[in-house]
Amino acid sequence: MHYKNPVISGFHPDPSICRVGKEYYLVTSSFEYFPGVPIFHSKDLVNWKQIGHCLTRDSQLPLHESKSSMGIFAPTIRYHNGRFYMITTNLTIGKNFIVWTENPEGPWSEPIWLDWSGIDPSLLFDEDGKVYLTGTQDIFSGEPSGIYQAEIDVDTGEILTERCLIWQGTGGAHPEGPHLYKINGLYYLMIAEGGTEYGHMVTMARSNQPFGPFESHPNNPFLTHRSSASPIQATGHADLVQYIDGSWWTVFLGIRPTPIPFSGKHHHLGRETFLAPVDWNEEGWPIIGAQVELEMDGRTLKSENKVQLKCKDDFNETALDFSWNFLRNPSEENWSLTDRPGYLTLYGSSTSLNDLGSQAFVGRRQQHFDCKVSTFLEFSPTEEREEAGLTVFMNERFHYEIALGVRDGVKKVFVRRRIGSLWKVESEHEYGDESIILTVHADANGYRFSYQQQDGESTILGSGECFLLSTEVAGGFTGVYLGLYAVGNGQKKSNPAYFDWFEYCK
Repeated sequence: MHYKNPVISGFHPDPSICRVGKEYYLVTSSFEYFPGVPIFHSKDLVNWKQIGHCLTRDSQLPLHESKSSMGIFAPTIRYHNGRFYMITTNLTIGKNFIVWTENPEGPWSEPIWLDWSGIDPSLLFDEDGKVYLTGTQDIFSGEPSGIYQAEIDVDTGEILTERCLIWQGTGGAHPEGPHLYKINGLYYLMIAEGGTEYGHMVTMARSNQPFGPFESHPNNPFLTHRSSASPIQATGHADLVQYIDGSWWTVFLGIRPTPIPFSGKHHHLGRETFLAPVDWNEEGWPIIGAQVELEMDGRTLKSENKVQLKCKDDFNETALDFSWNFLRNPSEENWSLTDRPGYLTLYGSSTSLNDLGSQAFVGRRQQHFDCKVSTFLEFSPTEEREEAGLTVFMNERFHYEIALGVRDGVKKVFVRRRIGSLWKVESEHEYGDESIILTVHADANGYRFSYQQQDGESTILGSGECFLLSTEVAGGFTGVYLGLYAVGNGQKKSNPAYFDWFEYCK
């Protein structure tokens, strides 16, 4: 069979994977979004279905007033003796922690907080019962750059041995994202170097002992697309897994940038999850024989049923679909699925999309360059600057929206751009009805905003460039979200915004 990369599209960076029997489980970073750490299931490494989140409670994931691109960095998932363990860093509070469960769909345990600094923690359960915690240097303490390790009691979080520097990488910037494996009696240490940008790479070393000394892979970097013309760039932060037939594979992050004339390359979907086969040479080193492509030979992988994209959400359930996220910890008074059954109700928050608090915002990742999103909104704003609508959101300083609200004493539908310190209402039309369909058409270069009455013709109201929401312009580590929101612009409003349905079609 052949498969297409990325295997999980849109903002799903820092993938980590484990196998349990014939099943595979994968987690990715989630930064300031809640719930945190989406978890996926697959039987063939190619078709992945989200089955939940590891962090679903405020006690597990405090993100109050988190800055953008803070929050949850680089989780690792491992399975041992009937339990799944997920270890990660919450940069918002500066702590590493472990949660565990016997059911990957959740619920997961309360956090086991660790006296361990740095980021990107990982676990190895060794055959002799010892467990090794591997991570990065503490950048605030002046530790030398490199990968640090100690033994840990995963039940209590107690660090059992001295924290040791075990490898400093090959000289690339920011050695991070370590994973330690025991394969055929040897300890293999795989890390990321070069920064999670266009110089990103994966390097490897091995040793007879878990604390080294480590011998560098003679063909490092093990994986990189730096200085290549590939449509896949910034490949790095990888994890290994053995397929049921004994073959080896790696999941890793990468980006798909779009060339902009005279402006270089830009990516706005975020860092995505890719898959590639791994071979082993006669000297016992893993190798990737060729560049990773958008279409790959699946070799011995046995294709299971393809996961179908859920196109339309009618909000008829009492819980949100797993594809939805909040910005930071949600306030219960800002949203409801039961106040008006069959609708997502948002109550205009005093926190706007330009702020770092808890917005009345529910969004999902943009996962395809070419897509169309629409929503049916019922809203009766009565006060100036009260609004609700549909946003294309990268962070609090870079976003577009098409919305219904009161402006200059008149109810209007409008398109607004916020780019850094600059904002502009591009276009606005008076609008008398209480219901409206808002639509965003996206392609690789731009967004087109339109609206219509329920049975009326569509009217194009404005547009915006994708590259202005790209990481290269907006900064950060996330990707574009397509979200529903309501704002009181300075004070809480009581007029609810009712969203009857939301449709995402590629």
